[in-house]
Amino acid sequence: MDFQVVILAGGLSKKLVPLVSKDIPKALLPLANRPVLSYVLEQLEQSNLTDLIVVVEGKDAANCVRAWVSNAYADRLNVEVAAVPEDVGTAGALRSIAHHLRANDILVVSGDLVSDVPPGAVAATHRLHDAVVTAMLCSPPVSGHLEAGSSGGKDKTKKKSVHYNIIGLDPTKQFLLYIAAGAEVEKDTRIQKNILRAAGQMEIRADLMDAHMYAFKRSALQDVLDRKDKFVSLRQDVLPYLVRSQLNSEVSLNGATQPEENGNEKDNSQKNQALLSRILANASKPSFHELYKLGTNGSGPLKNTHKCCVYVAHASKYCARLNSIQAFMDINRDVIGEANHLSGYSFSAHNNIIDPSAELGSKTTVGPHCMLGESSQMGDKCSVKRSVIGRHCRIGSNVKIVNSVVMNHVTIEDGCSIQSSVICSNVQLHERAVLKDCQSLPTNGAGWALLMVGAGFVVTAGSEYKGESLARKEK
Repeated sequence: MDFQVVILAGGLSKKLVPLVSKDIPKALLPLANRPVLSYVLEQLEQSNLTDLIVVVEGKDAANCVRAWVSNAYADRLNVEVAAVPEDVGTAGALRSIAHHLRANDILVVSGDLVSDVPPGAVAATHRLHDAVVTAMLCSPPVSGHLEAGSSGGKDKTKKKSVHYNIIGLDPTKQFLLYIAAGAEVEKDTRIQKNILRAAGQMEIRADLMDAHMYAFKRSALQDVLDRKDKFVSLRQDVLPYLVRSQLNSEVSLNGATQPEENGNEKDNSQKNQALLSRILANASKPSFHELYKLGTNGSGPLKNTHKCCVYVAHASKYCARLNSIQAFMDINRDVIGEANHLSGYSFSAHNNIIDPSAELGSKTTVGPHCMLGESSQMGDKCSVKRSVIGRHCRIGSNVKIVNSVVMNHVTIEDGCSIQSSVICSNVQLHERAVLKDCQSLPTNGAGWALLMVGAGFVVTAGSEYKGESLARKEK
């Protein structure tokens, strides 16, 4: 399949500032002790899409990602890591690497996507319809905060009602007629009249999420990026532009502008009639683009059109993006829980993952939907519920960890209690510390609430924190 894949992996995302650092850029944030980028790479490899460019914002972040990729995938994938300036946006990032793009079709994937939808299915749909762009749409995950210590030992989920997008589809659910997201959702919906007339009717959906996976015809994408030099975002600028203009196309296809009327109406009509006959002979039901292109009964001037398609994933498929702190918690919970087929690990009979090198003390329990990483140690009478514990952690006795993520090289002393919290790498919790709804920052992270910059935060003995972001002040 002649596809080149571009993975937009971000850099030191401001939305994830308590979690990312100069040593751990967004692409390497751990989900079930695996970098989020690995989930994208595994799915691409399974679809035999192996010609990849990973685009990272910032040279230092790119060096971190390059080192990890070369170690983990050197013999499996053809991966080039390219650094681009920070805050250039997704469209700007593609402009920066345009000289690397060679294939006829480009699959652009967000590096924070965690999904079991095969990227190859999106690529195949794109080729089937000879589209200019094909966007993947999926059902959004149920997000929300898990209450700790709920009755009966069961966790309760507070479901959030979130409007992701307003999407208009044609009756066949193959073509994208309208899309709005973010602030645009709150505005009045305005549909191009010619699109609505040509399609006949439109189905409005508010229950689908744009997964930020797009297949583009390379010549059309580069043409738009060159002509529309102020476009910053694929999602908010490039995709809506292509959708709006699909029946009045100005994009260049295959390196040439679309055909124009040559002034001879008789010749045009004869050519259009012949083209219409071929379309009807080769398709049980031609798309509205093809019929609109030829006009009524194949008469009149040839119109310039292009197709904007969608691949709508089945509702049973998992699809989420690590684009917020809450999403970091939710996806970590999901990939060791209901979506554990994505983790790549083998679960025990108790429905958990305990690395063979980990050590458990007497009467310590690690419940279902939990993970204990390589070479980590737990003392006696500890309890872990619905949590991920990283590698090389040292945890004392009588420690309770619920609905939390504990990263690598963390020290937790006796009698500590941790609920609904993120404990980043190299943090120390002294005895009897209590954390609830907190983020403890590791290295050079600007505090989310306290706005501090620190390294290796130490929680003092007997202290209690609730709903705070903790960071060590710089000396």
